[in-house]
Amino acid sequence: MSLPRYPEYKDSGVAWLGEVPGHWKVTQLKRVVDPMRSITYGIVQAGAGVEDGVPYIRPADMSEECGILDETNLLRTSIEIAASYARSTIKQGDLVCSIGPSFGKLMVVPHTLDGANLTQGTARIAVSAEHSPKYIFWSLRSATSFSQWESSVGGATFRALNLGPLAETYISAPLLEEQTAIATFLDRETGKIDALIAEQQRLVELLAEKRQAVISHAVTKGLNPNARMKDSGIEWLGEVPEHWEVKRLKTISPFISVGIVVNPSDYVSDDGLPFIYGGDITEGRINFHTSRRITDHDSRRNEKTRLSAGDLLTVRVGAPGITAVVPPECEGGNCASVMYVRKGNFNSQWLCYSMNDRTVRYQVEVVQYGAAQEQFNISHAINFWLATPPREEQDAIASYLDTETAKFDTLTTEANRAIALLQERRSALISAAVTGKIVVTNTN
Repeated sequence: MSLPRYPEYKDSGVAWLGEVPGHWKVTQLKRVVDPMRSITYGIVQAGAGVEDGVPYIRPADMSEECGILDETNLLRTSIEIAASYARSTIKQGDLVCSIGPSFGKLMVVPHTLDGANLTQGTARIAVSAEHSPKYIFWSLRSATSFSQWESSVGGATFRALNLGPLAETYISAPLLEEQTAIATFLDRETGKIDALIAEQQRLVELLAEKRQAVISHAVTKGLNPNARMKDSGIEWLGEVPEHWEVKRLKTISPFISVGIVVNPSDYVSDDGLPFIYGGDITEGRINFHTSRRITDHDSRRNEKTRLSAGDLLTVRVGAPGITAVVPPECEGGNCASVMYVRKGNFNSQWLCYSMNDRTVRYQVEVVQYGAAQEQFNISHAINFWLATPPREEQDAIASYLDTETAKFDTLTTEANRAIALLQERRSALISAAVTGKIVVTNTN
């Protein structure tokens, strides 16, 4: 879309905004709110939930896509507590912005939440009648506003947006009629882009489902569609090829253990060999480039889990069950708080595909525990059942799945690239419209 520019521009005086149309004003957020309803945060102590009380909004209730995830799931506080925080009661057309550590989520209050309240992790912005709430919403959604917030939220360890910097956010302010036209334009055009993004996201989901189905069929049914089948004897595994065995993991690998568990941080070095933790493992891949390091000396001191190419590592805590094969680049390194499966007389890539299959993931779910961080014990994992073909078939299955998953991964990468480009286009369009870099008042 090619849109014209305004005939005259002026310096806004604000680095984040740059030039703005000559007839526009530059102001701060605190100057576009209702003077009787200043920017404020909500309830500090909401108390115990009340079934028929007043709903209130937390940052966790807000989506990144600008709205409430599910109004029916909002927590409620008592009428008495809500009344004591009447200053933060929200009305239809108000804006709600998450503040604190999870800052930047925004929404326009719908009529269904008229009279609701907030928590201290959110701020109410009651836009005055001289301005369009939806235009202010889009201004705050722009990259220029986020740039201002980023400069005020502190360091990497604790980042939080407070009411002061929020209120002082600089925005461009044309007349109300023009604000309304810009908001209407952005509602329409971002809606089109969002629809395209949703299509690509659904494609990514379908590709992931199809990819998993191909893996699951190969590691449980094999590659020969005419193979005679037998009952595996395990309900959730179903039938397997007649000549396959159903084995426990401990009979497949010669040695299974955990990584370094006693003060592993004591071994972290500034340089050396890869020292792999669970967070370094994604499905089928170890991100060793960004992993911690351990010296060769310390790795040898922990010889039983010293890594060799072809070993397997499985996440135990956080995202239990995710498995990857140790690549040559990790040779001689070590691991911490993961399940270590030593290579043996099996195809490591085949076992990796099998471990990441739904049949093993189901077994992980059965034995995992922990509310804050799900995890499993090695004593359970060594008894996981796997459909096990002869070595030659393991090789063939691994080769087949390497080829097929690469096709899915290529398509997924293309779809994710399209999503990223659409998101960039969306962000650029919003910023251009609310800073007057393009004229949108005459578009339909």
